[in-house]
Amino acid sequence: MRTFRHLLANNLVANITNFTVWFAVTFWVFLETRSVFATGMIAGFYLVLTAGLGFWLGSLVDHHRKKRVMLGSSMASFALYGLSLAAHELVPEGALSDVSGAPLWLFIGLVMSGVIAGNVRSIALPTLVTLLIPEDRRDRANGLVGMVTGIGFLATSAVSGFLVAWGGMRYTLIFALILTLAAFLHLRFVRVDEPRAEVVPGKPAEPRRVDIAGTVRVVGAVPGLFALILFASFNNFLGGVFMALLDAYGLSLMPVQAWGLLWAFVSCAFILSGIVIARTGLGPKPLRTLMIVNLIVWSVAAVFTVQSSIPLLAAGCFIWLFLGPYAEAAEHTTLQKVVPYERQGRVFGFAQSVEMAASPLTAFLIGPLTQFFFIPLMTTGAGADAIGDWFGRGPERGIALVFTLAGVLGVAMTILAFNSKYYRQLSAAYARGLAATPAPGSG
Repeated sequence: MRTFRHLLANNLVANITNFTVWFAVTFWVFLETRSVFATGMIAGFYLVLTAGLGFWLGSLVDHHRKKRVMLGSSMASFALYGLSLAAHELVPEGALSDVSGAPLWLFIGLVMSGVIAGNVRSIALPTLVTLLIPEDRRDRANGLVGMVTGIGFLATSAVSGFLVAWGGMRYTLIFALILTLAAFLHLRFVRVDEPRAEVVPGKPAEPRRVDIAGTVRVVGAVPGLFALILFASFNNFLGGVFMALLDAYGLSLMPVQAWGLLWAFVSCAFILSGIVIARTGLGPKPLRTLMIVNLIVWSVAAVFTVQSSIPLLAAGCFIWLFLGPYAEAAEHTTLQKVVPYERQGRVFGFAQSVEMAASPLTAFLIGPLTQFFFIPLMTTGAGADAIGDWFGRGPERGIALVFTLAGVLGVAMTILAFNSKYYRQLSAAYARGLAATPAPGSG
């Protein structure tokens, strides 16, 4: 557990760094350009790279020492943040405020590539839970992982807002360089004893390449596992709405510093959720927990923007963030039990790629669709005439309507999934412990 706690702390620093940069560049671009289209494109850029690189990053995790991969992640982020800072300082004044100009999008590409380089940690850490934690305690360990994510969001939300307000992206990138270097130096001194995939007893040496076909066979061998991944993909399809629009909606209601502080407050839900899961676990049926959580989350999403209310927005975000770690821990606990350890990096990477594949479509479509259809619809169009008296009128009401529609659709799809044969098949496979692999070592 000592090694595991060090890894959690190291991931916390990396999460704070990368989340801060991501939040800050989204805040900064919106304030510079006032373009929902631009913030939607940032979310889409992140999601496209996350989906496209999941297979490759999962193979890196399986074929190399997890610690070495995480160190490489920090080195790549440091280099990209350094290039981003240099670009920020060298471009002509005003060039980064033009949505139609190449300098802004090249700068965003560099910054977000630095954020993406940290994604390998989200694949490596669940496999390290399998390595270091006994099976009957993994759900609680996954809760601690969720708590660390929440602490990262808590710090990030406040820090990014003030960094943007005080010094724009210059201060943000200097902050990122310092913390990325700190995470790298700390991890150098953390000892993680782990076997190489090639020396697992009874398993032939595998080629060091992206083995999509083999990974698909492993996933297909577990009844209902494809359905779980596809269900998560649909959730991410709707989740792209939040990634593309939530910052624009919040910043339409309050200043950037207040929005950052609000996120700091509601992110306490992540921490509280992680503590509860670490103490109580997920129960004997984590898949049932996953479905109930999704039903509540999408019900909240359907109503938390029905009025232009900061308290209502805060309450909705708090519930959303409190239940998020339950869903993630339930999925991770299931995969850790039914997928062999030596394949977990690729399966987690495969799940990340497939689950994220739907979100870019939403993010890329929803920004322009909201900007050019829903905002006019609820400002001077038929929507304002039909429901404007009670729902409200104006640009932020157009954004709010998109959230409501996404929530209603999410509730309907969760009810269908809860009553499907695939849910019953995977629940039975989990109960049998199909393909379960005990922790191969400890740290």
